Amino acid sequence: MEFDLLLRLVAAAALGGVIGIERQWRARMAGLRTNLLVAVGSALFVVLSAYGFAGDPGTADPTRVAAQIVSGIGFLGAGVILREGFNIRGLNTAATLWCAAAVGSLAGAGMYLMAAAGTLLIVAANTAMRPIGRFLDRRRAARRTRYRFEVTCWEDDQAHVRKLIVSALTRPELRLRSLYSHESGQRRQVEVHAIVDSLRRDENLFESATSRLSLEPSITSVSWTVERDDEDDDDEDN
Repeated sequence: MEFDLLLRLVAAAALGGVIGIERQWRARMAGLRTNLLVAVGSALFVVLSAYGFAGDPGTADPTRVAAQIVSGIGFLGAGVILREGFNIRGLNTAATLWCAAAVGSLAGAGMYLMAAAGTLLIVAANTAMRPIGRFLDRRRAARRTRYRFEVTCWEDDQAHVRKLIVSALTRPELRLRSLYSHESGQRRQVEVHAIVDSLRRDENLFESATSRLSLEPSITSVSWTVERDDEDDDDEDN
């Protein structure tokens, strides 16, 4: 039995290492060591739940500890998710850690074939699916609606207003392309321009942002316009 348990740990380490090598090669936050440790730790917990309390009849529950791995790994995954303005990074890395825990759990349960198959699918999803994802992103980008958001404010409040604009336009379906400012025709005032791409044409989002910003005493005017609408062009072609 001891040899079998050691074999499970070695298998978990090897498969977790395979997943981690791909992550390390792409310079992700969770690389070789992290994925290997997650897989080995999951295997150890599975072995503990299955055999650690075997001598105490009536109290052993092999599924109890294994079930906590599923929720517990979420805390580790949350640590690699970062928000940078309109963008969120680390979701794929967090999902990979979650899958590495599943592979380690399978290896710890002695299900080597399923653990190996899961490893291959995880690596394939992080490599072979990448070009497909980029192709779909390019297709989606070609159908975006581009908006120009213009805000006029006092020169001394420019930095504060730029932060307010970013906060008002932070939505999952919006992507900030550029944010710049220049002097206005009026004295001591500047115009701040935000170029934003939207996955769909929805004026309500910008009307809501306009309403919020217009309440700021440092802002003298707010407006927005549609610069490009590829969805209308596609409809005309059809």
